[in-house]
Amino acid sequence: MSDSESAAASAPKEPTPKSKRVFALVGNPNCGKTTLFNALTGMRQKVGNYPGVTVERKEGTCYGQHGEELCLIDLPGAYSLNARSPDEEILRDVLLGRRDDTPTPDAVIVILDASNPERNLYLATQVLELGRPTILVLNMIDVAESLSLKLNVSALSEAFGVPVIPMQANSRKGLPELRIAMSRVDLPTSSLRIPLPDDTQQLLEKFSRDHPQDDNNNHNDRAALYLLDEETKKNHSNSEWENHLIAARYDAIQKICADAVQQSANTAPSATDRLDAFLLHKVWGWVALISLMTLIFSLIFSYAEIPMGWIDTAFTTLADKVTTLMAPGDLRDLITEGVIAGVGGVAVFLPQILILFFFIGLMEDTGYMSRVAFMMDRLMSKVGLNGKSFVPLLSSYACAIPGIMATRTVENPKDRLITILVAPWASCSARLPVYLLMIAVLIPESKVPIFTKVSFMLSLYILGTIGIFIAAWIFNKTFRRKVKTLPIMELPLYKAPSWHTIVLHMWERTKIFIRRAGTIILGVSILLWAAENYPKTSGADKATQVENSIAGKIGHAIEPIIKPLGYDWRIGIGLVASFAAREFFVSAMAITYNVEQEGVAENIAAETLRQRMRSAKRPDGITPTFSPLVCLSLMIFYLFAMQCISTTVVVRRETNSWRWPLFQIAFMTGTAYIASLIVYQGGLLLGFH
Repeated sequence: MSDSESAAASAPKEPTPKSKRVFALVGNPNCGKTTLFNALTGMRQKVGNYPGVTVERKEGTCYGQHGEELCLIDLPGAYSLNARSPDEEILRDVLLGRRDDTPTPDAVIVILDASNPERNLYLATQVLELGRPTILVLNMIDVAESLSLKLNVSALSEAFGVPVIPMQANSRKGLPELRIAMSRVDLPTSSLRIPLPDDTQQLLEKFSRDHPQDDNNNHNDRAALYLLDEETKKNHSNSEWENHLIAARYDAIQKICADAVQQSANTAPSATDRLDAFLLHKVWGWVALISLMTLIFSLIFSYAEIPMGWIDTAFTTLADKVTTLMAPGDLRDLITEGVIAGVGGVAVFLPQILILFFFIGLMEDTGYMSRVAFMMDRLMSKVGLNGKSFVPLLSSYACAIPGIMATRTVENPKDRLITILVAPWASCSARLPVYLLMIAVLIPESKVPIFTKVSFMLSLYILGTIGIFIAAWIFNKTFRRKVKTLPIMELPLYKAPSWHTIVLHMWERTKIFIRRAGTIILGVSILLWAAENYPKTSGADKATQVENSIAGKIGHAIEPIIKPLGYDWRIGIGLVASFAAREFFVSAMAITYNVEQEGVAENIAAETLRQRMRSAKRPDGITPTFSPLVCLSLMIFYLFAMQCISTTVVVRRETNSWRWPLFQIAFMTGTAYIASLIVYQGGLLLGFH
């Protein structure tokens, strides 16, 4: 996940009181760490950012065997304590007690993917050598068994000297045993010490003499090893010693696995191999992906209509109640025409957004999302981006903010900058209300099959993706790079989804959406209503009042600029409002076309926003305001324009400069204007209206 609220919640936090034992959750990416964190903490989570960096901070409360409260910190996923990115630095520094804003863990829970023990044990052995009380969790034990892989839990526990717990986190198997281990006050530390190569030992001794450790930090020689790695990178020193260290560690891990891990002879291809033969096929893989997207959008346009009707009815009833109970006046109009119409105009799209996030969560939890990234890698490599850019870009289809934050895993600075610049062109969920509204205005429900609407939606997503390719290619040619990075991607095994995790993910998105609707959208809706109702024009009807208001004057002021795109001053009001966030266009239209109606409360049930926009006319009383060409032009504009203050702020923080977010706004808005101009004027030349 990650969203605008997560990005904003970056203020320093008080460390957790030490009266509550603190456990750090550590593991490789795709090992099931998030699933286990959600299973232990449930709804008792706090999400923000570590101060000074845009690395997500997740902390939750869980309970031990005897009901005692425990604090659980979910640390960023990593493959090693040899930090190469900001999230890996956070992992290392929290474990070493180097961050004042985060409590030093009393114990560590290391999650291992049981189906790939050797790779996962690299990080695990590094953590064990730090000398903190540790629990090893062998997650996805069912997947390991399906691969005929047998792990001797007793042998592993004896080799490392710490509790080892087999688990299947998605079905909560092994959770009681983990809680029992977490309740132990005598949780042991590991005596594991992998012998260091001679050159590494000599460097470590020299580093320890030059950097005497503070006793309060409780650093041992292995802790200093990872600070030595940091020092080496700063001084651009020869890191051949690290290659020797990696080889020595893997040799030791292989010896342990030789005694504790048995692979039964099995020549038959695994379920993952059989699925990948189809889902990663150069033809059928794309057919499967497009079919899945078609299914998602079909559900969005069909089944979501029922709960959308409930929400619309609820806001209509609320407006009727307010109209009945309150005397006529500005306060009643503010509540019915501003607050209810503005917030309700956006809230009605919540069911469709939740359907989208359900499938995103399902794709991520089963391992299919990584396959989508792998398929996209084939295309993106042609425009100069490597595999590590795909996860941020895919995340941006949900929300550009966590997508941009995820670029911290991209090591090459130029690749990272290019990814940040193109990520907002992914069609995020904030665009969805605008797309859905304009498609509904363009294509009435009763006249065309649902597949036509689905085709429009798919086309917008495909067009946005093409825009990402073209922009990345342009930036790649512009920002010359001396070193070409190699794509490195991990394809985890397919696994059964954790419905608890998916539902929790949807709940988090619902909370964010409701919080946004109840704060930002509410505030903007009030301002928009005020701007459309003041200053008062004596004796004027609703339409004249709006035209002479502050908002009307702003709309008229920019009308000469937007008229070539097919937009009038009313649409201009929505464009200005939506530069704060794209979905505000819907609120602006809801308020504009509500305040122009006499007797709003009586008419709101009979004529929805989509119907009002469809029947709106230009001053000549004949030409529709939202003709098919105008609807297409608007969708293209919102596809390419940079209209999200929260994203702009995050880009500023990630690039540490206003130069790039301002460039991004100019480049994206300029592209949106030109593309919309071509669509509208080109359509007129071809005889369309």
